[in-house]
Amino acid sequence: MGRAWLAAIQADPGAELAGVVDLDTSAARAALADAGLSGVPVGTDAVALARETGARAVVDVTVPAAHHPVTTAALVAGLPVLGEKPAAATVAESLSLVAAAEVTGQLFVVSQSRRYNRRLFAFREQARTLGDLGVLTTEFFKAPRFGGFREEMAHPLLLDMAIHPFDTARFLLGAEPVSVYCEEFNPPWSWYDGDAAATAVFEMTGGQRYVYTGSWCSPGRETSWNGEWRLSGAQGTARWDGDHDPELDPAPDGGPVDPPDPAADPGEGIAGSLATFLAALDGGPVPMGEVHENVLSLVMVEAAVESARTGSRVLLDDVLERAYRQALAQETRDDVRARLESWTSVRAALELGRAPATAR
Repeated sequence: MGRAWLAAIQADPGAELAGVVDLDTSAARAALADAGLSGVPVGTDAVALARETGARAVVDVTVPAAHHPVTTAALVAGLPVLGEKPAAATVAESLSLVAAAEVTGQLFVVSQSRRYNRRLFAFREQARTLGDLGVLTTEFFKAPRFGGFREEMAHPLLLDMAIHPFDTARFLLGAEPVSVYCEEFNPPWSWYDGDAAATAVFEMTGGQRYVYTGSWCSPGRETSWNGEWRLSGAQGTARWDGDHDPELDPAPDGGPVDPPDPAADPGEGIAGSLATFLAALDGGPVPMGEVHENVLSLVMVEAAVESARTGSRVLLDDVLERAYRQALAQETRDDVRARLESWTSVRAALELGRAPATAR
C-alpha cells in the first residue's frame, strides 16, 4: 500500500512528496526507484524527516500495530495525519488517538477508501427515496490467495476486510450500530488458518438491520471487492453489484417515488481520500473518515469478533466501555489521559468531537 500511496501522491497536483520513511531505508529507496523518483529524502522516523524537509503532513501506511505510535508522534509534533484503515490495531488505541487529535488540535483522517466511489454515492441517493428503511444486506464472496500474515490470522475476514462494508453500511443508512450477533467458521477446503467465513447481523440506531455474509475462500462466481448490496425500504428496493451503476426498483403499489438527487463525485479510492485531505489542510471541509466519525466502524469489527468468540449477542456500548477503560489504563501521555478522563460518555465524546464544517 505504500507504493500505491506513492503513486497517488505523484498523480495529485496538490501534493508534493517530501520524503519516505521505512525502518528499512533500502526498501524506501527501492520503492522510490520503482516509481521513477530520485532525490527524495528517506529516513526511519517520520517526525524527524518531516522536520528536516518541512513537510506539512504525514501519510501513515504502516502496519496496524504501528498506527498508534506513529500517528500519536506526528499529531504531537503538529503534523496532521492521513492514515490507512484501521485507525489503530484496537478500539482502545483508536480512542487514545481521538483524544490525541483533540489535545493537539490536529486533523487525523482514516482513509476508508471504499467510500470514495461515485456509484456508492448514487446508491445512497437512491436509499433516500425509499422512505423508512428496513434491511440492508451485503454479500461478499472472494477467493484470494494472499500468502503471508492474512492466511495466518485468527479472524482474517472480519479483521482485515469486513471493516470496509461495515463502514459503508453506516454511511448508507446514516445510522450507528447498537448490537451484533455474529457466527464465524472455516470451510474444510479453506487455505486460511483462521475462520475465513462469517455472517453478522447488526441492529442499527434507526431500528434497521444490517446483515453481512462473506467468505474469503469461495471460488467461482465471485462478487465485487465492494460486495453486492440490497437495501429494502417502505417505497421499494435499491441494489448495487459493487461495480456498476446501482438500480432502483420502486414498490409497484407504493405511489410515486421522487427521483434520487444527482450524486456527488467524491473521487476514486485513495486518490479521492488524498484529495479531500489536502483540501482540508487548506481550509476546506473535513473529509469522511475523520477519526471521531471513524471509530465506530472498528468497534463493529471488534464486537463481531467478540460475538463469534462467545456465541452471544454483543452490545457495542459494552465494547466501547471496555475499550475506554483499557485506553485509560494503557495511556502514557498525561495530556491525552486527562482528555480521556474528561469524557462523560464515549459515544457522546465521539459525536460532540466530530469535526465541524471546516477543518480545525
